[in-house]
Amino acid sequence: MGNARLADGAGRFKMLAVDQRPPIKNLIAQRRDTDDASYEDVCAFKAMLVEELAPHASAALLDPHFALPAAIHLASPGRGLLLTLEDSVFEETPTGRRSSPIDDWSVEKIKRAGGDAVKVLAWYRPDASPGILEHQHELALTIGEACRRFDIPYVFELLVYPFPGAAAHTTDYVEDTAKRADDVVASVAAFAGPEYGIDLFKLESPLPAGTVPDRAEDDGSVQAVFDALGRAAGPG
Repeated sequence: MGNARLADGAGRFKMLAVDQRPPIKNLIAQRRDTDDASYEDVCAFKAMLVEELAPHASAALLDPHFALPAAIHLASPGRGLLLTLEDSVFEETPTGRRSSPIDDWSVEKIKRAGGDAVKVLAWYRPDASPGILEHQHELALTIGEACRRFDIPYVFELLVYPFPGAAAHTTDYVEDTAKRADDVVASVAAFAGPEYGIDLFKLESPLPAGTVPDRAEDDGSVQAVFDALGRAAGPG
């Protein structure tokens, strides 16, 4: 079935993402006025999202630690199920970020848990140090090989980020408003080769989302950047 399990009857991907961890934990902790969110609160929040929104989506993207145990019974077996494999905690260095898989989870375990696809987020920018780039590429290759071995679609997400010391630096899961479109496009092109085995890219806007105008107000320059991103991702 492949990607068909992730799409609706018209072939459109309308997936619900409930795999966020720091953004949801931070929001709950802020509302509770506590240093950290409890496991029970995070699970309850994610279960509510799945219950309310999953019926309107073609597939649901869950994380193994919170959303999967709390909400799998609320997700329709007639719709697709994606499980995220990347750890929400990454290694920050002066020359770039290293991503890693969640401890004790793997492509094989996601397949055995009933997942229809594996999703991985990798922090990436083409001007990171060679050692950082090598680590991120090796991570993507290793997971891609496992997805081929276990015959499960591979959904790959990339996020450009600011280096430590930059004015816009943050370790929060928020858009880098100082990002350059060239970096976003080049990041996608770096993983578009067949050796990575990526079936579907989950991509950020190549331009800061707040600066993207309505289509009627675009002189063609903004659309040209999105077109370049599509070409970088490979043939549709």
